[in-house]
Amino acid sequence: MKYFPLVWAGLTRKKLRTLFTFLSVIVAFLLFGLLQGVNAAFSQGVEGAHLDRLVVQGKVSMTDQLPLAFGTRIASVPGVSGVTYGTWFGGYYQDPKNNIFSFPVDVASYFDLFPEIRLPVEQRAALAKTRTGAVIGRRLAEKYGWKIGDNIPIKSTIWTNRDGTSDWNFQVVGIFASPDDPSLEQRLFFNNDYFDEARSFEKGLVGWYSVRIDNPAHATAIAQAIDQLFTNSDHETKTVTEKEFTQSFLKQIGDINFIVSSIIGAVFFALLFLTGNTMMQSVHERVTEFAVLKTIGYSDRAVLAIVIAEGLMLALAAALLGLAGSSAAFPLLESVVGVPHLPISVLGLGLFYALVLALVTTLLPGLRVARLNLVDALAGR
Repeated sequence: MKYFPLVWAGLTRKKLRTLFTFLSVIVAFLLFGLLQGVNAAFSQGVEGAHLDRLVVQGKVSMTDQLPLAFGTRIASVPGVSGVTYGTWFGGYYQDPKNNIFSFPVDVASYFDLFPEIRLPVEQRAALAKTRTGAVIGRRLAEKYGWKIGDNIPIKSTIWTNRDGTSDWNFQVVGIFASPDDPSLEQRLFFNNDYFDEARSFEKGLVGWYSVRIDNPAHATAIAQAIDQLFTNSDHETKTVTEKEFTQSFLKQIGDINFIVSSIIGAVFFALLFLTGNTMMQSVHERVTEFAVLKTIGYSDRAVLAIVIAEGLMLALAAALLGLAGSSAAFPLLESVVGVPHLPISVLGLGLFYALVLALVTTLLPGLRVARLNLVDALAGR
């Protein structure tokens, strides 16, 4: 603690300069927390993909629809133990900003293939019996205050109804949970039979097939066998792992990792110069003061530690505030990323970067004062 007054005096010597540098670091880490948090949330979805599931999609693009009749042929491939299907609905509630991740699915098989979706048996039965029924995730229900029995209007950015509008109405017949993957609780599932009957175009087609296999080690061979079934057909397929499918789905939005890394890299490159210039200037102005400290008995290591401590105090305090701000704001992005809290890994990475920033920007000026020639320094040379 005896060194703290010296560190504090150094930081507050030019208060305005320190304040602006402090605010710059806060903004940089606020941006880092939000962007890296989004990236980490999407990465969790990719890494959480099941190894025993494959996805069969159109060969040219994942937007190519596949015939419903393909399901039976896929199920006949050795090693396949379950098949279901789904389609991207592109739904939103009231405002296009309120995205609802909606999927028409085969009720009889979908929830067996995705056991992480915990839907009570009686609610699943109600979904099968209710033509316009839908089941929603717990977080989605909490967000909009929906409950079982409610009728909810959903608009689609892709599919039009037979009446020519994009308006679709569903009756909530169940609310499911997914403790292992909270992002699933932002979804809505409804009957594909109703969807196929009511939509105005591309009837009898689905977006993709999800396939459960008996041994993940055989994934490549099974994928090749499935694709060979439809070679030279009007709807050739491309079978990939669930992880690859999730990655390609995210790339329809954009290469999130590349975009985030580019922005964060540019921000920290600029911050490195800003903070480094501040520390160099601050130390240069106090060369005589450091010389006095060494004259009265402070060792080279002590003055080096004082300079590094200034950088650490500035960077870590600002980083903590910036990351705290991003953590507080992150729930606002839940509808986009499906994760309600900033991942802990992002906080740890942010503090590590703050530590690196402090060391890089203080090491050179710290070594300079540690190696001072006392005669020249006291003489102002």
